[in-house]
Amino acid sequence: MVDVFIHPLAVVDEGAQIGEGTKVWHFAHIRSSANIGSGCIIGKDVYVDANVVIGNNVKIQNGVSVYQGVTIEDDVFCGPHMTFTNDLYPRAYGDSWEITDTLVKRGTSIGANATILCGIVLGNYCMIGSGAVVTKDVPAHALVVGNPAGIAGFACKCGQPLKDEVRLQKVSVTFACGKCKEEITISMSDYKKMVR
Repeated sequence: MVDVFIHPLAVVDEGAQIGEGTKVWHFAHIRSSANIGSGCIIGKDVYVDANVVIGNNVKIQNGVSVYQGVTIEDDVFCGPHMTFTNDLYPRAYGDSWEITDTLVKRGTSIGANATILCGIVLGNYCMIGSGAVVTKDVPAHALVVGNPAGIAGFACKCGQPLKDEVRLQKVSVTFACGKCKEEITISMSDYKKMVR
């Protein structure tokens, strides 16, 4: 593990794969079959379970547990104390435990204390508001808030809310970001899901 920083109070089990330039801070625990990309920041008290795959340039803030069944693509932000789940019907007894996978796609941002139920996909560059409880798939670029989370708007790759419609077509709506000027096209079916 070249150019990897592991705090002396972190626990990284033998066999864990950690990419170049990644930093693992104190009291974090990385299980042996976890695979973490390059340029990541794994904050204080983070737990990365067996068989978890984390992409490049991912920032996981303090107190987050990434359980088996969760895959995180590149450039994802996980805010402090947000929660992933991995079993739809958990019990503390018996042997019926069944992992249900969750996919967090590139560029997603998850706010502090949000809860992500297992079995869903968080679309590219979507934004999950702090404290949101996400119970179903989130489309690319959607901003979701509340419990259960609903679409409150859409966000640019740069993170800014998309407000300026430049083209309205039968099948899509195109926004221009007020900050970076990039144009983002949202399908009409996703646009109509927005809570007004």
